Amino acid sequence: MKVFFVSSTIAFIVLFPPHLSAQANQSDQSKKNLPGKHLYLDVHHVGPGKVTAKDAAGAHQKDLAVQNKYGVNFIKYWVDEANGNIYCLAEAADSQSIRKAHAEAHGLVPEQVQLVTGGEEASIKGKKDLYLDLHVMGAGKVNAAAVAGAHQKDLAVQKKHGVSFINYWVDEKNGTVICLAQAPNSDSVINTHKEAHGLIPVKVDKVKQGQ
Repeated sequence: MKVFFVSSTIAFIVLFPPHLSAQANQSDQSKKNLPGKHLYLDVHHVGPGKVTAKDAAGAHQKDLAVQNKYGVNFIKYWVDEANGNIYCLAEAADSQSIRKAHAEAHGLVPEQVQLVTGGEEASIKGKKDLYLDLHVMGAGKVNAAAVAGAHQKDLAVQKKHGVSFINYWVDEKNGTVICLAQAPNSDSVINTHKEAHGLIPVKVDKVKQGQ
């Protein structure tokens, strides 16, 4: 079976004050890590038109078949068919465990595996499309508390633009953020960020979610 994966640069310029409080009372599985496990987002790139949701689903099933051997818990993944991108969210003791699981499952190792902190997850409702918007500001220039504050500003204005933010993930070490939202189109996501805090993502991908 053809299986393709994605490596993509995540970009965001964050100017939020560092004293903002991180969100509490997280109910999402991606926030409640198992003892000794951390949350990772691995990103794979194939190229426009070279990956389908069916391809990714087949690869994911192979990952699930070997994950216990490496102490990995693959939680969810998102496929950007138009641009040939796949994003995988998983729990593991370290990034190498994720790479090894992918390698045994189907031989395709992600070029990028990021240690991330998740936000509070909202439910996906209705049939609006899903979008991942990608942000980068640079190593050491973003923290989870600041992004939590920005996310609250997004939530305050999202209905005006017909958007529903589902979750976000922060890689503090590399200074990157990725947000997941339901929206009528990519412009709605951009305009919500613009009104909320003036920080516009450099890329917004329409995706399909699998788990």
